Amino acid sequence: MRLAVLLSGRGSNFQAIHEAIQRGELDAEIVCVISNRPDAPGIARARGYGYDAHVIDPKKLSTRAAHEAEVLGVLENARPDYIVLAGYMRLLSAGFVERWRDRFLNLPPSRLRAFPGVDAQAQAIANGAEVSGCTVHFVDENLDAGPIILQRSVPVLPDDTAETLSARILEQEHIAYVEALRRLSNEQRATSNE
Repeated sequence: MRLAVLLSGRGSNFQAIHEAIQRGELDAEIVCVISNRPDAPGIARARGYGYDAHVIDPKKLSTRAAHEAEVLGVLENARPDYIVLAGYMRLLSAGFVERWRDRFLNLPPSRLRAFPGVDAQAQAIANGAEVSGCTVHFVDENLDAGPIILQRSVPVLPDDTAETLSARILEQEHIAYVEALRRLSNEQRATSNE
């Protein structure tokens, strides 16, 4: 299974996927890593591992369409089976998403459909939720609304802050992404053997 990873920050979910592949727990290869931020620690890590790593800085391009065209060019060249959003902090157009329908994954730190969008952990605490977590889902044109692949739960403790809850959810994100990708890899293998 060929994976493209899009990230904007530290890339801890990218790291978890990379490590699962290295340990032989995930039958996949990372064919490219793309960041919209030249200072993203995740892109430096990807280069250190020898991956085909690209920075496509939207500040250097005149329009959103121009940025997406460059990202699309890298993806078309890499030919991934799936695109993995690993903390990619840019909204992508409906046309871009449609091009990769059913092959585009995201992992928000929320048990969807509760608390979509930004600050999900703060939303959970503010609303008195007893359980939060994370969700791996296929991306569609709506925010955090595509078909769910799997979810993991994390209890919201009485003394939780957004930061403490986020840290516990992040641990589960690393497990969830690898588990979801393993499922997709197994499905892909089963389909190819039919």
